Amino acid sequence: MAEVRAEMVANVGKVVVSEGDTVSDGDTLVILESMKMEIPVIVEGDGVVSQLKVAEGDVIQEGDVIAVIE
Repeated sequence: MAEVRAEMVANVGKVVVSEGDTVSDGDTLVILESMKMEIPVIVEGDGVVSQLKVAEGDVIQEGDVIAVIE
């Protein structure tokens, strides 16, 4: 199990995956928006999205869990 955490304060612009989706190393989970920039959050390793903790429009803080990959 791996928790994917936010590296900055940002708005969730787009959620690319859903719970139950199979993801591979390098896939995009969500796209964050901060300071007029779009920052993709990338999966490190293969697995299944067991929990998705954000929705489009959410404001997240540094260290918040975005998703759990098993």
